[in-house]
Amino acid sequence: MAKPPSSSSSSSTTNLASCILATLFLILLAIITLIIFFTLFKPKQPKISITTIRLPNFSIANNTATFTFSQYASVRNPNRDVFSHYDSSLQLLYSGNRVGFMWIPAGEIGSGRTQIMAATFAVKWFAPDEMREVVEVESEMRVGGRVRVLRFFIHHVETQVKCRVAVEVTDGAVLGFRC
Repeated sequence: MAKPPSSSSSSSTTNLASCILATLFLILLAIITLIIFFTLFKPKQPKISITTIRLPNFSIANNTATFTFSQYASVRNPNRDVFSHYDSSLQLLYSGNRVGFMWIPAGEIGSGRTQIMAATFAVKWFAPDEMREVVEVESEMRVGGRVRVLRFFIHHVETQVKCRVAVEVTDGAVLGFRC
């Protein structure tokens, strides 16, 4: 009598195929998870939009101008977690030289939220090279901080915006600004 084929060899082949299939499924699942993680939860830079620039107090005497500089900006957090900003500043430049500076206090902006930031500071001195009717100054705002991704990974993000501001020298009116 002939012996029937051993079922143990077909059983081991079936087990091996099942293990390979399960391993491939787990690898595919890990790849899909990584793709979703890096597309949905990738940290993004905050978006700064300057809404208003004003010079409420302006005076000029002896070719020197003194004024108060006010800037209103909206900062949007496009991330899926809280953006904690702590390394932020606003400075005013004329001909590449800093004439005014202010630290922006630390704070938090919620996920997908927009926060209005108002900064006002006095410029003690400002001497244009030659007295013209219109003077151009530059405002530079930096917002830096950190974003947590899935509460485990911390990423440092920073953004800045520069605006050129045209100011009428006779009365301190802001004629316009371009960012």
